[in-house]
Amino acid sequence: MIRQSVSLTTPNNDWLNAMIASEEYSSKSEILNDLLRREREKQEKIAHIREALIAGENSGFCEQTPDEIIAEFKAELKKNGKI
Repeated sequence: MIRQSVSLTTPNNDWLNAMIASEEYSSKSEILNDLLRREREKQEKIAHIREALIAGENSGFCEQTPDEIIAEFKAELKKNGKI
């Protein structure tokens, strides 16, 4: 594992110490790795949503009415046994 030196503000250091004192984590490294892992997952989700939005924008206009779209979704759900 790579070792790094990180400077923390007093409030952040106090928060990390409180998390360790609560026994939710055993070390600052564990907390920081968990926070970074969660942030990476969040960024991956954002990238996926962004790609889906771009694909939607590039797909053109929909000619169906809202009722037709709902009926299509319901038919697909029934077909897949989800309703």
